[in-house]
Amino acid sequence: MMDERTALLKNGPASSTSNSKLFLAVFSAVLGNFTFGYALVYPSPVIPYLEVDDNPNLRMDTSHISWFGSVFSLGAAAGGLGAMFLNDKMGRKLSIMMSAVPATIGYLLMGSAQAVWMLYLGRVLTGIASGMTAASIPVYVSEISSPAVRGILGSCPQITAVIGSLTLYILGFLLPWRWLAIAGEVPVIFMLVLLCFMPDSPRYLIAKGRKEEACKALLWLRGSDSDFMPEFNKIERSITTQGSISWSDLAKPCYYKPILISTTMRFLQQMTGITPILVYLEPIFLRTRITLEPKYDAAMVGAVRLLSVMTAATLMDRAGRKRLLFTSGFLMFLASQCMSLYTHTGSCPFVNITTSSTHLSVQQPPDFLRSPQFDPVTLIPLLSTMIIIFGYAMGWGPITWLLMSEILPLGARGKASGLCVGVSWVTAFVLTQVFMHVVENFGLFVPFTFFSVVSVINILFTALCVPETKGRTLEEIENYFRTGRTFTIIEN
Repeated sequence: MMDERTALLKNGPASSTSNSKLFLAVFSAVLGNFTFGYALVYPSPVIPYLEVDDNPNLRMDTSHISWFGSVFSLGAAAGGLGAMFLNDKMGRKLSIMMSAVPATIGYLLMGSAQAVWMLYLGRVLTGIASGMTAASIPVYVSEISSPAVRGILGSCPQITAVIGSLTLYILGFLLPWRWLAIAGEVPVIFMLVLLCFMPDSPRYLIAKGRKEEACKALLWLRGSDSDFMPEFNKIERSITTQGSISWSDLAKPCYYKPILISTTMRFLQQMTGITPILVYLEPIFLRTRITLEPKYDAAMVGAVRLLSVMTAATLMDRAGRKRLLFTSGFLMFLASQCMSLYTHTGSCPFVNITTSSTHLSVQQPPDFLRSPQFDPVTLIPLLSTMIIIFGYAMGWGPITWLLMSEILPLGARGKASGLCVGVSWVTAFVLTQVFMHVVENFGLFVPFTFFSVVSVINILFTALCVPETKGRTLEEIENYFRTGRTFTIIEN
């Protein structure tokens, strides 16, 4: 009998593989995530202008602002669910390219808006595009990557999304709000042009019986001197063994377990409160009386996000996925607890951030919201927020995307990834809407206490349910769920 510690699929000797074209293909794809990060935080520098706009058809009150900030999540949920079908019908690459259509129209609508409904529709369309890319890009990147670099490349979608958000914050200092929308078109066009010259996923091509195209794709991705046929044969065996999935197959553990793990992780990822925290950074900082200007606070948080996801990228294939998830959950727990204690015991007066436009997102906040002199105590919520963002972005942000693309069964990967994204963004929409009402009625103490509890749940879920995929091929991961056997990789 084969010992349990014997690897199901042994890695052969290293071949002469070049990753330069692989990196180009990944860069081309993750430009879609840049657009996602850019569009997500678009309201942050725009709302102050719209609150005082001379055009009464564009001027926003609290209700308008709430929908302008949250309706993006509804579009992202719709885009994620639509990608369920596009991923399997058209392929991963074409699904990503299709996202350029709603993104382009959405940015044009916002850039030329003459009424609030045009801004809403632009947000919905850019949300749809973001949902499509969020469901398709991680799968595409995972399927074209070799195991040696899949971890670091798998974090690229999150890194570029963070760079997109940081770019928006920086451009917000320089450009009028309409030009911010026009600037969002640039990465969309670059993505569309570059992807025209990139191959589709070899796994998708083999699954569709297009083996010659799959060989050409692998040859292009691995380099002309690479021995890609062993990898091709592994993929083909995996697909032949698995075949297509019917509804009755979902009752089997090898299918429903990875789907449930992925869906639950995306749900818990949003339940950490990351979306409302990012969307309402300025109201949070105003409410906690941070001495620094909110616009600079937001840029600082964006820089911290970028630092943390780059840290995660370098550690992902060294420390492993689960260790980073544990560290991420623990940091978010500590920082959320600090925020809840600070806002519960703080002496700042209650401020209703939803009843006056000056309280939500303003360029010059009222004096009673600002300390006239620097008070180091007010740095506690800023540092706590930075640690929350740092913890999220080094673990539960990028690794959730990566694990989704690694553990989902190939036969259901397209539909299941769309389901995960849909669940994620419906949760984000609900939290973004409820957050403001909870803060208005109970203060910041309640939501941040809730987020700290969720962080503990995330740690327990990681310990009990999440497999370690560091160093595994996608075929080995599939075999793990099929057999339920603890697998190991023999070190060469």
